[in-house]
Amino acid sequence: MVREAENLGNQDEIENLELFCKEWLKAWTGNNPEKLIDFYSDDTYYRDPANPEGINGCKHLLKYFKKLLERNPNWKWELIEFFPTEKGFNFKWKATIPIGSEQIIEYGMDIVELDPLCKRKVKRNEVYFDRTNFFSTLKKF
Repeated sequence: MVREAENLGNQDEIENLELFCKEWLKAWTGNNPEKLIDFYSDDTYYRDPANPEGINGCKHLLKYFKKLLERNPNWKWELIEFFPTEKGFNFKWKATIPIGSEQIIEYGMDIVELDPLCKRKVKRNEVYFDRTNFFSTLKKF
C-alpha cells in the first residue's frame, strides 16, 4: 500500500521506488550478502537496533551482512506500507523469522535515503523495531 505525498514526483516514479523497495527486501532472504550489498552506495550509512552507533561504508556493512544473513538465511520480509519522501522512502515491514522449531513475526519501519546520483543505491538506511520477542524466542534455543 502506498501512502502518497504531495510534490514527490509522478506516479511512475513512486511505483519505481516501491518496486525497488520490494526487490531490495527480497535480497534480505537467502544468505546472499553480496547481492544485498549491491543495493547500497559505497558511502552508505546503516543503523539498526544491534548497531545503534551505525555502520559507515559498504566494506564494513558487508561484514555485518555476512554474519547477519548467515544466522538468518530463511527469514522473509514483506512490505506493508510505503511512504515516498523527497530523498527516498520510509516503509513499514513484516518479517517472518524462523528460530529453531518456532517462527516469529516482527513488524518494524525503515528510513531509506537514496544516493542522489544513483537512485537505485541506498545512501542511508535506519531500521527500527522492538527486538523483545525476537530475543525471548532465541533464549528458548
